[in-house]
Amino acid sequence: MALRTAIIGYGKMGEIRRAAMERHGGYEVVAASDVNTDRDIGIPLYGNPDDVYRHDPQVIVCSVPNRFIPTVVCNALNRGCHVFSEKPPGRHSGDVRLMAEAAAASPGLVLKFGFNHRFHDAVEEAHRLISSGALGELYFMRGVYGKAGGVNYSANWRNDPELSGGGILIDQGIHMLDLLLMFAGSFPEVKSVVQRKFWKSADVEDNAFALMTSPTGVVATVHSSATQWRHTFKLELYLKNGFVSVDGILSASGSYGTEVLQVALNRFGADGSPLPNPECQEIRYTEDRSWDKEMAEFHEAVADGQPIRKGTVQQAYDVMKLVETIYAADPGWQQREILEAKIGAAE
Repeated sequence: MALRTAIIGYGKMGEIRRAAMERHGGYEVVAASDVNTDRDIGIPLYGNPDDVYRHDPQVIVCSVPNRFIPTVVCNALNRGCHVFSEKPPGRHSGDVRLMAEAAAASPGLVLKFGFNHRFHDAVEEAHRLISSGALGELYFMRGVYGKAGGVNYSANWRNDPELSGGGILIDQGIHMLDLLLMFAGSFPEVKSVVQRKFWKSADVEDNAFALMTSPTGVVATVHSSATQWRHTFKLELYLKNGFVSVDGILSASGSYGTEVLQVALNRFGADGSPLPNPECQEIRYTEDRSWDKEMAEFHEAVADGQPIRKGTVQQAYDVMKLVETIYAADPGWQQREILEAKIGAAE
């Protein structure tokens, strides 16, 4: 039997999620809500989110701006609905705690957050290779995720701190941070530089750089940028016996290039030293299946009681805390105080 589902926030992401659910076949989308109701989407579309509950949904898909996510999620859980929510999981870790408490009060319900990058084929294969131990100990990682902003970038709600909680780091960089956490566990030591260079009409950062160290000594660097004029996704992982990299990521815009997984095993000289430039094996991926796999995992959790492995409440909390730590680690990022004041005033 298909899960009766309502979508709160029927914009770009709401449409993407609905398409993935329809391809899956285990969902029946019965209603939606959005600020833009002047259109025909084939199902009832309401301006008031509470109206979707007239249709007795079992599942709520939450695709609203960050500020409203905790309210929508907690309300849905309190009404007895399972919830799939987009990232970022609110504007700060306090939002995640609120949702975690609501989920804990309803242990029979599923709450999952949409960190779809964990479901990309190249990322999954990289994780399998490294988890196998064949490449030995993980030494260091580098992650770059950047875009050129875009038309009316400063006016986008994602750059309004009252709605988003931050800029490019919390919006896009959070995906790269989530992947780094997946491989290394945690980063208690963080140094950062946070800047607002080009998009100065926005009250948020357009670049964030961080140098982080895990408890086991894995070092990671990340650069999240809204001034990366050539759109870039690159994740490099260097290990004792070789390296793995993901260069490019399949996306709706198609602007990050082909998703390519590179794997190389070290060659050794007569004295046992690694030789430079080991031969690489490449796998190219041409289809983005992350959205489908994400909704399939959620369906298995709701319908079959399977555990959520990617996009858990704890993972959402950990990555949000890391975002906050990066902001706080730059003593020169005085702008953060302004953002926090605006968020506090909005609350």
